[in-house]
Amino acid sequence: MATTLITGGAGFVGSHLALALRRHRPAERVVVLDNLKRRGAELNLPRLEGAGIAFHHGDIRNPDDLDAIGPADLLIECSAEPSVLAGYHGSPRYVLDTNLGGAVHCFDYARRHHADVIFLSTSRVYPLAHLTAIALGETATRFEIAPEQSLPGISPQGISEAFPLDGPRSLYGATKLCGELVLQEFAAMYGIRAVINRCGLITGPWQMGKSDQGVVALWMARHVFGQPLTYIGYDGTGKQVRDMLHIADLADLVLMQIDQREALSGQVFNVGGGAERSASLCELTARCAAITGTTVPIESDPEDRPGDIPLYISDCAKVTAATGWRPRRDVDAMLDDLYRWMCDYRDTLRPILVGGEIQGGA
Repeated sequence: MATTLITGGAGFVGSHLALALRRHRPAERVVVLDNLKRRGAELNLPRLEGAGIAFHHGDIRNPDDLDAIGPADLLIECSAEPSVLAGYHGSPRYVLDTNLGGAVHCFDYARRHHADVIFLSTSRVYPLAHLTAIALGETATRFEIAPEQSLPGISPQGISEAFPLDGPRSLYGATKLCGELVLQEFAAMYGIRAVINRCGLITGPWQMGKSDQGVVALWMARHVFGQPLTYIGYDGTGKQVRDMLHIADLADLVLMQIDQREALSGQVFNVGGGAERSASLCELTARCAAITGTTVPIESDPEDRPGDIPLYISDCAKVTAATGWRPRRDVDAMLDDLYRWMCDYRDTLRPILVGGEIQGGA
């Protein structure tokens, strides 16, 4: 029986992919490994068990935890310390050991078991200096990509894989880029079939949003639970823009890549919602208020936060040309799904999603 191992498989992305794969290939075995470090991941365990997905409590920083699972035919590497702020105000040890050391353990596991690999990387591999050098226009509610640019790989459609990679980007982005490079070397040396997805901002039900990761879910949660928000940086206007991808659209893509992984092996793709599925923080506020009927207090902090950027939009032309995939769910659908989920699980989610001063950068 074919087996797929999903690391970080009890997290937001990993659990959705596990459940989607189980539906897509019911005759195959799906196994997930997770250390349950992020609060809320434990809520996914009954969902995984109900679908017949085996859960292993372990950590990719420990190779023995991977070995205990046994062989797999496909590894989907979703595990990560996902905060762009990781290491800024303390030790970098966890982000380095997990995103780099742990990824190496995963790829060596794939080598030993001759498994194919789909690696969930990040748009944050692109350097901060280049991202902040993108020429922008400005409207009443958002920043926009200007028609004329001095850098390659940037157009009104967004940032493509041709965007420059030289320069610092954050420890989070650096460790994920290092993971990409190591995987490419493993693929060349050991014949591993591998696909890399540089994912932008992903959202949807079961995302436990925080101010440094999962901002769309956090924004909706503050409206559902009536808590204040703060626009941080860029004069405190809330004009920072990100494109958004529904987790179900990402799952659709990964399933296509699994089916086509021989043809797609060696490819690196930018994956996101694209310009049509983008919004600024202040636009997000207006949409959340309209859906919930709640207006929350908004404060402004003009000081930029380390690692924040004014705009990121994914140009997905390459992955669309290679697979035919396009996102299907728009921003309003994403917010509606988040709202219904939070209302349905209000009492369960309150202690996880409520608490502390809530801030928003980009």
